[in-house]
Amino acid sequence: MRVATVTFNPAIDQTVTVDHLVPGEVHRARAVRQNAGGKGVNVASCLADWGTRVTAFGLLGRENAGLFEALCAEKGIADRFRRIAGATRVNLKIVDDRDTTDINMDGAAVDAATLAEQVGMVEAFAGEDSLIVLSGSLPPGCPPGLYADLIGRLRARGARVLLDTSGLPLMLALQGSTPPSIVKPNLRELADWAGERVETTEDALRVATRLAARGVELVVVSMGAEGALFVRDSVAITARLRAGSVTSTVGAGDAMVAGLVAALAEEAALEDIARLSTAFAVGKLGLAGPNLPDRATIRALMGQVTIATAGRTEAGGAGETA
Repeated sequence: MRVATVTFNPAIDQTVTVDHLVPGEVHRARAVRQNAGGKGVNVASCLADWGTRVTAFGLLGRENAGLFEALCAEKGIADRFRRIAGATRVNLKIVDDRDTTDINMDGAAVDAATLAEQVGMVEAFAGEDSLIVLSGSLPPGCPPGLYADLIGRLRARGARVLLDTSGLPLMLALQGSTPPSIVKPNLRELADWAGERVETTEDALRVATRLAARGVELVVVSMGAEGALFVRDSVAITARLRAGSVTSTVGAGDAMVAGLVAALAEEAALEDIARLSTAFAVGKLGLAGPNLPDRATIRALMGQVTIATAGRTEAGGAGETA
């Protein structure tokens, strides 16, 4: 299976580590690092670490494209980014002893002609043997319905499409006439789409069932400390794995998406999809930047994932215990 990621709004992630973040106070950084980032870039990086051949599409500012070019060269990622005038945005990640605080920029504005050219390149890549990841925010100049439109185009060419975004682009894509093949919302994003509170696994299963009924092949709901819910083919399971040492949480969700793609490319069963994607997410926590540990470590983590039945999703039976 040919795999591609699309990142319309990549970013250089500047991670600053401090002892304890106190708003309004002066802090001294213990460490500072920069990584080529953006959700699709992170996904491509983790897939390359796993050994999956991957092509990366997106829009890069010429002024600071070096980090992205170096990442692609180092990991063997096929670079199909469209270079645009100006600089790629820089997002700030402040890491302390408790959490990560994100300060994200909008990104450079994109003109219609440039956007159409990149969309055409992605569409030309699509085919029945392809899986394409659309992820992240959209920069100024991109219509909020871009993902919804692109999903229709790509699926018409036989491609499977995984969507990982938020806000209005997610809402429009899930309301569109052609749904994505796979979607990975968190509880808040699922609640925004449903227009109701989604706080428990039972809530998530009820709403994920509605997405499955609309034609989404695989629904994966990130539930924080409760792990993740996986719904496919009228079956729902949860997967949990306690993290050991945490070096950085930046990109953990993107690592999970990479694990989903890697498992789907191997035509894995639902339980193996849950195990591998969870192992990717937890394995990444021990490393800085969009990187995975070696295969042996990931395989060991897979064996530690706790899988539980969440229920079945047939009409009239959503949420019932299997």
